[in-house]
Amino acid sequence: MNKTKHLIEPKDFTVEELDDIFRLADDIIAAPMKYLEVCKGRLLASLFYEPSTRTRFSFEAAMLRLGGQVIGFDDPSASSTSKGESLADTIMTVSCYADIAVLRHPREGTAKLASKFSPDMPIINAGDGGHQHPTQTLTDLLTIRHYKNKFTDHVIGVCGDLKFGRTIHSLVKAMSRYKNVRFIFISPEELKMPQYILDELDSASYTQTNNLEMVIDQLDILYMSRVQRERFVSEEEYLRLKDYYVLDNTKLQKAKNDMIIMHPLPRVNEISVEVDDDPRAVYFQQAKFGMFVRMALIMKLLNLEVER
Repeated sequence: MNKTKHLIEPKDFTVEELDDIFRLADDIIAAPMKYLEVCKGRLLASLFYEPSTRTRFSFEAAMLRLGGQVIGFDDPSASSTSKGESLADTIMTVSCYADIAVLRHPREGTAKLASKFSPDMPIINAGDGGHQHPTQTLTDLLTIRHYKNKFTDHVIGVCGDLKFGRTIHSLVKAMSRYKNVRFIFISPEELKMPQYILDELDSASYTQTNNLEMVIDQLDILYMSRVQRERFVSEEEYLRLKDYYVLDNTKLQKAKNDMIIMHPLPRVNEISVEVDDDPRAVYFQQAKFGMFVRMALIMKLLNLEVER
């Protein structure tokens, strides 16, 4: 893996490359003290044109825990973008200072565009509009690997905002590469999975429904998502759909004892707080795995190693 490899979408890495990242993440989890100075003298540029808590904090925590440092902004009005600077000029300027950059932007395709202006500095897509969120996918895959020990032979229920859910789009594309994985897409009609995602799947590998309770007993993994207010043009439409699904203890009575409940966070109302005490709820541990897998990703993109 050379220095100029970027991560724009999950398929930028082969299954073998992903496995290597997960093995490295496992070692970081087991022996974090070994990695305290691996990024000493390196700089991560954190370029967030859109609000974020977990993704930004986990990237910054990852770099700091590796001994590196972080520069950047979390508000585009505090950058030269507010003066009219183009994305190309921003990226080429930042590449003069930083070794690696993480970019979140509300417009689809921005991360891919940025990579074209960064021949020497790896670009990591931290979310581009409703399109892709590949590092959340790495987080999700590491979580599944930890709790299920494999990526094959699962029934995955994906519930909520499937139209705008970039974390969902990335996860489905990534998991579709593994054998005997079946998806059940659970959403209101207005928030169904986009056709361009369905077109990439074997038609026998998924079904669609609007009824969570009817299918919850079939699931090995339930991936919940919030209805994303920021993607709606109509506030009235958002209010009508925002509480369409609420997972609570009553619904979970029908679920398998070893099903896991995942969520990319933040949640709003779609998972009741009473579910937090259920041993099947792994979404906060999922957030922690995000930091470890991003540590591994940074190391891989910068071609850094320690003896395992």
